[in-house]
Amino acid sequence: MANLDWWVIGIYLFAMLALAVWLGRGQSTEREYYLGGGLPAGALATSILATQCSTNSLLGAPAFVGFAAGGGLLWLQYELAVPLAMLGLAFLFPLVHRSDVISIYAFLEQRIGPGARLTASASFLFFRGVATGVTVYGVASVVALITGIGYLPAVALLMGVTVTYDVMGGMRAVVISDVIQMLLLVGAVIVSLVWLTPDLWSNMDVLAQRSRPLMNDWGISGASNFGFWPMLFGGLFLYMAYYGSDQSQAQRLLAARNAEDLNTILVLNGLLRFPLVLLYCVLGLGLAAYALEQPGFLNDLPVTAAGTPNLNLVFPAFVLREFAPGLAGLAIVGLFAAAMSSIDSALNSLSASTLEDFFPATANSLGRTRFVQSKIVTLCWGVFAVAFSFGIEHIASTLLESINKVGSLINGPLLGLFVIAIVLPGTTSRVAVGAFIGGILLNIALWQLAPQVSWLWWNLAGCVATLVIAALNSGYAALSAAVQALSDARPPTRTFAALLGGFCTMLIVLLLTQRYI
Repeated sequence: MANLDWWVIGIYLFAMLALAVWLGRGQSTEREYYLGGGLPAGALATSILATQCSTNSLLGAPAFVGFAAGGGLLWLQYELAVPLAMLGLAFLFPLVHRSDVISIYAFLEQRIGPGARLTASASFLFFRGVATGVTVYGVASVVALITGIGYLPAVALLMGVTVTYDVMGGMRAVVISDVIQMLLLVGAVIVSLVWLTPDLWSNMDVLAQRSRPLMNDWGISGASNFGFWPMLFGGLFLYMAYYGSDQSQAQRLLAARNAEDLNTILVLNGLLRFPLVLLYCVLGLGLAAYALEQPGFLNDLPVTAAGTPNLNLVFPAFVLREFAPGLAGLAIVGLFAAAMSSIDSALNSLSASTLEDFFPATANSLGRTRFVQSKIVTLCWGVFAVAFSFGIEHIASTLLESINKVGSLINGPLLGLFVIAIVLPGTTSRVAVGAFIGGILLNIALWQLAPQVSWLWWNLAGCVATLVIAALNSGYAALSAAVQALSDARPPTRTFAALLGGFCTMLIVLLLTQRYI
């Protein structure tokens, strides 16, 4: 990279730190630190989008769409489940929001008991803590390859700034910086697409096979893990669990000022994620077209441990190869932004769950003391993520590749635990935790005994199993009350219409693409 690119990156990182100092000036309580103190719905929705569409997506989606065997616009099937998941949460989450908790797992204690709270929180801390360390490793490795500064300086640069502004500014700094980072990220992708349009236009016939977005596969024969039906139904339960029962996402929903803001956040996430991912996917097609026009491009990529070109680096390699100094720096800032937006929210949510669920406030730890403890716990999780990232390369690669699959073992049962708390609040903690474990055991059985079944189905199977086990321990009166509770929880008509209309629009777009491209 040129010196001008380094100046651009340096100015951006300094600006993030200055912003955190400014935003953190008026904070004095843990509620302000973890929930931001009345942030607007648009900012919270953008923050969730930024966290979801991180560096892994910006690097992985173009590589899958443009270059992976069996890839292409099939990636977009996954997005059809998002508006349906937001619609499901519009029924279920308002009660959680009204509970006025900081850690979403405190809601489980209110409705079921402390055992359910601690079980769910411990599961979140383990999986999200490991995933954050893996994210740090992956992003820092990419930064090191792009910049040539080495892994240790890359970790210090990325995490030094991210942890500092997270500790200093709390959730308010996380959300506001995510908004800025989302603008930078989208800008970098759009500029790249404009650049790639001529190549894409002239190679559309060659790329036609990769432009088909739908695969009519039930995901039970082993032919593909990513058929239409497992991605729709499995994705529905996965996204409901991720947005609604994972503290790293649900914390932004809890921060909504009122029920109207909550519905606005759900609608915006249900409608805006599809066009954002569509940009990523079209970028992948554009980069594939560029590789056809520039035959030596892929051979110039850094190689993997297996000696093959690292296709996950096609986007940054294109930027460094084609963009002028300064503009290349802005595009690399987009990569930094995507990484920081996923890491900062994870650290803040890990801190919130640790402090709220395992070290509840006492008479001697209120006010300023509790506020300082919040910052210290966030810092500790940052140190953990950095330390864990240095041990990643010594872990078997199959473990790293299985993180999403392992997460799917627990997503469905965790969602089931929250549904129990919402519609069957009389369930005891022992029964609820037993049902949760039963859902996980069923998923493990599917993993070991039915490997031909797509792992996306585990999200649905685990949730259903958890609910069935809990229902068998409930009487008829409790189940009738649950049905009544769901019927009374209807979201506003405009929320229902917007999300259902968004799903139908996305499906029509994919069907037309399948037919005419």
